[in-house]
Amino acid sequence: MNESMQTLGLFGTIGWQELLIVGIIMLLLFGRRLPEVGKSLGQGIVQFKKGLRDIEDEVERGVSDDAKTRAPLTDGTDQRVSRSDSAAAPKTEATTPGA
Repeated sequence: MNESMQTLGLFGTIGWQELLIVGIIMLLLFGRRLPEVGKSLGQGIVQFKKGLRDIEDEVERGVSDDAKTRAPLTDGTDQRVSRSDSAAAPKTEATTPGA
């Protein structure tokens, strides 16, 4: 099988003729607006990368803030509650009279 050929689902392989036809159709549809479409696509990619960077920075800040605010060890023992301890603790629920 030729490695340069691409397959697209049920349509089989796509040759250079089909790609040329698709390109011509795209040029007819977006011909005048092609620079505008490219610009908005580029802006969308930039905004997406900026959002990812902001999320990564937020996570890093959260991790560093968490490390700074942890309860210090007293008497050499860890005072934090583990997940298994919190699950075993009885839950108290506020009840309303007459309910």
